[in-house]
Amino acid sequence: MNKHKSYRIIEEEIIKVPRFEEEQGFYATAKSSTIMSKIRSKNTKAEILLRKALWNTGCRYRLHAKGLAGKPDIIFVRQKIVVFVDGDFWHGYNWEEKKKKLISNKAYWIPKIERNIQRDIEVTNLLSQNGWIVIRFWEHEVQKQLNKCIEKILLLMKSL
Repeated sequence: MNKHKSYRIIEEEIIKVPRFEEEQGFYATAKSSTIMSKIRSKNTKAEILLRKALWNTGCRYRLHAKGLAGKPDIIFVRQKIVVFVDGDFWHGYNWEEKKKKLISNKAYWIPKIERNIQRDIEVTNLLSQNGWIVIRFWEHEVQKQLNKCIEKILLLMKSL
């Protein structure tokens, strides 16, 4: 399932993300810098919530396999299923609307998020081509509809 299906990307052209430097005209307030320093790439609240719920159903899994493209958050090796929990902002949930609302550092954030979206598609395609079933959940889906996320994973596991 490609959750970015409505987003058009030219596959040959990799989006270039500028470096976030003052010389480039980008700036961060002390407050935003402090907030950004606390953001994690793995073991996020949504990811831990999903993992604990899966564990409580008896599912056993691996975490963040470095040998797999994209370092999936949860891996079911025997079933060849990988699960990603994508942060709403970082992976471009409702991106066409959100990018219109960006106020500062647009020249950085727009290519940054669009490259993340592009990379998500590349990783999903690569894993699928190698026989993996890829499931992607948005952070808000896990937080608000945890049972549906668990159910989707369990149904897929039972069907294999």
